[in-house]
Amino acid sequence: MDRFDRMQLFVRVVERRSFSAAASDLGLSRSTATEAMKRFESDLGVRLLERTTRHVAPTLDGEAFYARCKRILAEVDEAENTFRDVQPRGLLRVDAHGLLTRTFLLPRLSDFLARYPGLDLHLGQGDRLVDLVREGVDCVIRAGAASDSGLIMRRLGAITEITCASPAYLEQHGVPESPDRLDGQVAVGFLSSRTSQVLPLEFVVDGAVREISLPSRVTVNNSDTMADLARLGFGLIQAPRYRLVDDLRTGKLVEVLADFRPTPTPLTALYPQNRHTAPRLRVFLDWIVSIFAEAKI
Repeated sequence: MDRFDRMQLFVRVVERRSFSAAASDLGLSRSTATEAMKRFESDLGVRLLERTTRHVAPTLDGEAFYARCKRILAEVDEAENTFRDVQPRGLLRVDAHGLLTRTFLLPRLSDFLARYPGLDLHLGQGDRLVDLVREGVDCVIRAGAASDSGLIMRRLGAITEITCASPAYLEQHGVPESPDRLDGQVAVGFLSSRTSQVLPLEFVVDGAVREISLPSRVTVNNSDTMADLARLGFGLIQAPRYRLVDDLRTGKLVEVLADFRPTPTPLTALYPQNRHTAPRLRVFLDWIVSIFAEAKI
């Protein structure tokens, strides 16, 4: 096994967190993979992996080396693809919000994987900030303004935001007719993960954005809980329309102030500059662009 093969094996071990799984992916025995990694570490003079009976994880040096190996392997893939038309292969690691993944990606995932049989996909789900290079993530899908200039951004669309409340709440507090007439109204407060402050409600009035803070008896930092509280009548909320489609259809929630909707939230795919030409990432990006072009978000 040459150095290039050992780099491929090391990357696979880190991504799969398992010698057995990595060896199986590459058609090797576990003993061969284990011995190759021991020799690799000995030749480099550094410990790359922490091993327990149940878990394998990169050391700090291993994480740094993993990032470099990923760049090298991506460049080799790109060089080879210049001269031959190859099918995307390998593991693609993507991070996106769980509801967005379940609503838009999962219904069409089987077709995507059938089209690219050499491709494996890991779907992480969350809203936290992800260090793509350090964590070995190829791409994240995020709603909101993207500020990391070190990443390449690909616009996927804009998410429609609405204001809504339960029928019981509106019966008690009245249906607001305009942002200027919100006296007596309350909101379910949503804490910003960046500022830890309650976000104001946002309305577009005569083409201008207006922010209004309403009193909140309950505040949360989870969008699912916020929606649950709105259904229970605790106040107005603003959220993506796609999240509340079923509630609007069944009447559990009612949209208000539809003529003054908040500005749409941009939806973006972000990925490291060194991975923008990897075939597996390229086909994934083309796939999600087509999904959101057709979706009503």
